[in-house]
Amino acid sequence: MKKQTMFLRMITASLLRRRSRMLVALLAIAAAATDFAGAEKTSPYWRVDGEWPSKQGEALIGKEIAQTLALSTGDIVTLTYDLETKAATADEASKNERNQNSGDFVVSGILDTGGNEEKYIFISIEDMEALTGKADIFDMAELSVSASQSELKAYADNITNQSGGVSARLVKRVTQSENTVLSKLQALVLLVTVIVLLLTMICVATTMMAVVTERRKEVGLRKALGASNQSIIVEFMGEGLLLGGIGGLLGSVCGFVFAQAVSMNVFNSSIQFHWLLIPLTVLVSVLVTGLSCLLPVRSATDVDPALVLKGE
Repeated sequence: MKKQTMFLRMITASLLRRRSRMLVALLAIAAAATDFAGAEKTSPYWRVDGEWPSKQGEALIGKEIAQTLALSTGDIVTLTYDLETKAATADEASKNERNQNSGDFVVSGILDTGGNEEKYIFISIEDMEALTGKADIFDMAELSVSASQSELKAYADNITNQSGGVSARLVKRVTQSENTVLSKLQALVLLVTVIVLLLTMICVATTMMAVVTERRKEVGLRKALGASNQSIIVEFMGEGLLLGGIGGLLGSVCGFVFAQAVSMNVFNSSIQFHWLLIPLTVLVSVLVTGLSCLLPVRSATDVDPALVLKGE
C-alpha cells in the first residue's frame, strides 16, 4: 500500500497582473497551497495544460480563473495577502489599517478538472507560508490508498469515528473512474487471453504438423525397425510439452513485467508478484500445447513405412 499526502491551505488573495499587458485586474480569489508531487499522484484526474510547478515561485492556475483573466502559461501573477493587525486604538480600528505581503508567481500550467479546483490558484506550501507568515496550518489532507471501494469506505468510516474533528470522505471521481477502468481492463485482458490461446493452439498445431512432415522418413524407419506407436507418441508429445513448459515460465515473467507497466501507467501503483501463478501458468501452457499436438502426433502414428521408405 502506497500513500501520498496533499495538503491544502485556503487564503484570500487579490491583485493579479499579466506581464504582457499594462492592465491590472483586481479580484478577490481563493489560493491553495499544496505539495505538487503528492497532488500529481493523489489526483490523477487533474489535467494540466503546461507543466506542473517544480520550484518555488511557480503557480498552477485553475481553468476558470485563467479564462476570466485571460492568463496563459508563462504569464506573471501577483498574489497579495492581507495581514490582519490588532488595533491599538479605536481610531486605528476605524481606519481598518492592514499590512500586506505580496509575491510574483510564474504560471507554469493551467489546471482542468471539471470541478471546483478550476476556481483556485495553487502554489507551493513554502510560498504560502512566506506569503501569509503562518506555518503548519492545513485544512485538508488527501491520501492515495490502493484498495477496493468497500475497503476504502471502511477506512474512511474508521477515521471519522475515531478522530475527533476530522471528517473523512472518498474522492468518488477517483474511485469510480478507477473501478470503471479496472473492470473494462479485466474484460479486455480476458478477451485478449482467449484469443491469444486460440491463436497459440493454431500456431503450435501448425508447427508440430510441419515437424512431423519433415520427419516422416525418420518415423517410417523407426516403425520399420519395430518401434511402437506409443514410443513415437511419447517422443513428439514430450518434445511439445517441454517447449510448452518453457514457454509458460517465460510467459510468467513477461506477463508480470507487462502488468506492472500497465498498473504504474494507469493506476500509478505497483503490483506484487504471486508465486503461485507460475505453476498455474505453466500448467495452462502445457495443456494448451498438449491439445495442439494431438492431431499432428496422430498423423505421425499413421505413417506407413512401406510408402515413405519406397525407393530408399
